[in-house]
Amino acid sequence: MNVEKTTIALTLTEAVGLRIRAYFALVKVRLTSLVVFSAVFGYMMAPGIVGFDISTILWLVLGGFLVTGASNTFNQVLEVEFDRQMTRTQNRPLVKSIISPLESVILGLAMGVAGIWILGWKFEGLVPALLGIIALLSYAFVYTPMKRISPIGVLIGAFPGAMPPLIGYAAATGGLGLEAWVLFLIQFIWQFPHFWAIGWVLDDDYKRAGFKMLPGNSGRSAYTASMVLIYTTLLIPASILPWMIGMTGTVATILMVVSSLLFTWQAYHLLRARTIKSASRLMFGSFLYLPVVQISLLVDKF
Repeated sequence: MNVEKTTIALTLTEAVGLRIRAYFALVKVRLTSLVVFSAVFGYMMAPGIVGFDISTILWLVLGGFLVTGASNTFNQVLEVEFDRQMTRTQNRPLVKSIISPLESVILGLAMGVAGIWILGWKFEGLVPALLGIIALLSYAFVYTPMKRISPIGVLIGAFPGAMPPLIGYAAATGGLGLEAWVLFLIQFIWQFPHFWAIGWVLDDDYKRAGFKMLPGNSGRSAYTASMVLIYTTLLIPASILPWMIGMTGTVATILMVVSSLLFTWQAYHLLRARTIKSASRLMFGSFLYLPVVQISLLVDKF
């Protein structure tokens, strides 16, 4: 009898663990956490924010997490048949039927409504909630299908991808000032080399599912590498803008410019080599670039 109880308990424990891991994969917890960090960053960079109000930050984290999790959930519902065709995504919970499409839609709706409600109820004005709605709808229902239609999908996806600092800033101030748009611009530009580096590394996988992630349908070409270099170069003057509007000091500006120069050097190396290895280095460089810039600005302010 004791043996049977132990066996049942272990089976239930494994089932619960599998379910939790499936939900984590559905909302893309790691990606969602990075997005939420950008929202908190935007909040902390707003004028008048001089301390760390843990209660307010937690509400922002929860609202941002729910909205982003809903976006990622709807994205996977819409792409489940294409995810089956790619090595990178063939183990996602919807592909494996661990979670049903109906359950995912219900979960996505619940998270989206709850997240928008938090952003509209807890913070100043309706701007954070409206931005959350725009980000959710544009990511899930415009960017997601556009990826298979045209390379312009990356441009469309860059808008919701750059909105987290706007949401955080609006949560602090009730509106959007010049500082918010500078933060938006930096994150907007950064997304092009970031996504194109990923697209270069995973080009074969994306092509199997019909995704058009590289500019101009050119594939792993000199044209794609040139476009990557152009956008990383744009980050150099963009990184000076916070200093020009009095948003940050000299030390943070130097760190941001140096980071942009190193990022641009990686893009130049991709143009010269045009290999998966050089694109992979650029991809990891892009993962580092944005946190370095954001942390530099935060440290300079506080």
